[in-house]
Amino acid sequence: MFTTTADLMLPSAVTGSWPRPRWFDVSLWGRPLDTCMMEVHFREKFQDALAVVISEQERAGLDIISHGDFHCDEDMAGRSWHHYPLQRWAGLDGDHLQSEATRQDFLKYPPGTLLNEIYTGWRWPRVTDKIEYRPLDYPKLWRMSQAKTRKPVKFGTVCSQVMSFFLDIHTPKYKDIREVIWDMAEAMNKELLALRDAGCKCIQTEEPTMHFLANSLGKDDEMVKFMIDAFNREMEGLDDVEIWIHTCWGNPNMQRVMEDTSYAASVDIYLEQCRGDVWTVEMKDRDFKDIELFAPFRNDLKKKVCIGAVSHRTLQADQPADVATEIRRALEHIPPERLVVSSDCGFGRQGCNREIAFYKASAIAQGCNTVRKELGLETTYIPAADPVLQTDIVPPGE
Repeated sequence: MFTTTADLMLPSAVTGSWPRPRWFDVSLWGRPLDTCMMEVHFREKFQDALAVVISEQERAGLDIISHGDFHCDEDMAGRSWHHYPLQRWAGLDGDHLQSEATRQDFLKYPPGTLLNEIYTGWRWPRVTDKIEYRPLDYPKLWRMSQAKTRKPVKFGTVCSQVMSFFLDIHTPKYKDIREVIWDMAEAMNKELLALRDAGCKCIQTEEPTMHFLANSLGKDDEMVKFMIDAFNREMEGLDDVEIWIHTCWGNPNMQRVMEDTSYAASVDIYLEQCRGDVWTVEMKDRDFKDIELFAPFRNDLKKKVCIGAVSHRTLQADQPADVATEIRRALEHIPPERLVVSSDCGFGRQGCNREIAFYKASAIAQGCNTVRKELGLETTYIPAADPVLQTDIVPPGE
């Protein structure tokens, strides 16, 4: 159901995470949000940080706003994106390094590389009992964010199945990792239903694993089929919410984690078999490889397609004209009423700085306006591009 983008043409957004202000130096570190909000300094900084990230995106001219993932801890390479639910659900315990034997083969990198530093340094809980739901405070986080803007706030969260890559089973209550994944899908579904009940109309589930697994195992592998079922279980009952399915090829400290980044084996899975309304795909950093895969679906696209028109991995701030060029490129294969424009992935997770994130975001909004004008569509007001509102203006005659 298109609850958020229904009346928007070429809507602009960013994926989710946003660089923190330097003064926002507090984290939850596994504590309940309510406990942290009782601390005066945390309460003030957290509320102010949410106001800042929302204000920056509004000034950039984005149509749909992100809460910046500011509930995630500021930890090494963005581990908290996975770790936040794992710290809070029952049945998981400890904080352990993964051994060479238990680490996934595609997460093994040579010593002396950044990805080796990340994946050997990240610590994870072990599955020590049956995983059971405990609240993640998503409804409260959304309310705090939505209260600060009239624009829709898209609430993003890690998808349950990607967390399974980092979990070792240390209990007889599970015989197979698939049982763990299913229980996590059911736990996340309860939280997403609570988020829906709070009033959130746009939820982004981030990085289901079908595109990774379809490339390595084949799209007809039983594990891929199971992951589709687990994903659909996680999204169950959310038919009145606009669901965005975010996929990219990695973002720990801005790093791509795989070299085989083709969507060819998973395009039918995401467009036809997964519950959801908007599929986000990494495009800019891959020079729009695979964009032609959408051509056969052009006249019968059941989902909208959200292209990444700026890269989260480069520090060059994109020009609006460059974004407009990428949108036109996408429109050769995707009709305008089915196209959404965003970033490849988030700008946080120990990534770029706020200024670069801001101007990349504004380039997205300005690029959308350029193409809207060409198509005879209504444009969005962009404060960042208003000549009257520039920070420093040279007086006339000087």
